[in-house]
Amino acid sequence: MSVLQGILLGVLQGLTEFLPVSSSGHLALAEHFFGIETPGVTFEVLVHFGTALAVIWFFRRRVASILVAAFSFLTRREYDEPDARLAFHLVVATIPAAIVGLFLEDIVGRLFSSPVVVSSFLLLTGCVLWFTKLLEGGVRKEERTRDAVLVGIAQAAAILPGISRSGATISAGLALGLGRAKAAEFAFLLSVPVILGATVMSIGDAVAMRGELGAATMAGTVAAFVSALPAIAILMKVVTVGRLHRFAYYCWVVGVLGIILSARGGSF
Repeated sequence: MSVLQGILLGVLQGLTEFLPVSSSGHLALAEHFFGIETPGVTFEVLVHFGTALAVIWFFRRRVASILVAAFSFLTRREYDEPDARLAFHLVVATIPAAIVGLFLEDIVGRLFSSPVVVSSFLLLTGCVLWFTKLLEGGVRKEERTRDAVLVGIAQAAAILPGISRSGATISAGLALGLGRAKAAEFAFLLSVPVILGATVMSIGDAVAMRGELGAATMAGTVAAFVSALPAIAILMKVVTVGRLHRFAYYCWVVGVLGIILSARGGSF
């Protein structure tokens, strides 16, 4: 993998991580059809780390407030603070994805090698997004523990390549009656703990990278961070005005195209 390829994949990751079209699905299809050989999971984890940094930067004031509230709870057991409840709910919502990642890592990893499977899950993502057209969105500005559990399960399902994490979690939040802005914010913040955890698990392999491969991975991580920032802003606006379903058509087109190319044994 060259540095240029690393940058291109990083930009692809940054844009598709938060636009509800599945970054993992796009990376898997791009690597397969364009014949790009990456260091596998380590590269994908690190470019995801770039997008997690983008979330932290975009919501830096909210993140700081949540951390202060969480520290206050841990030291003084003050749980009435809304941001302390949010911190607790983020932890709760992270558990399903952590369990799936630990126990089904090998199975999920094999799915990435099948463009037909990835494309099929993209078609499913399109259906989920389209049904948000039927959801008015609630008015609640705070999530409940039950909401956190169910949105967390939606995030766990998004470990499958082709299932959009942002699409699944925002859709789940809207279906549960959360306000549009709240559903989007919770979904974005929820991405951070899982990605940071995966990054810590892969830090050894990342440090071992040398030469052009290491440079390409670093360039891809930076590119993911830079490209993720406008993607977050765009999706926040799209969700607020209730147009999330429009991304369904894109997912269907890419999914069908991926299946057709796979059947022909083609590549770009």
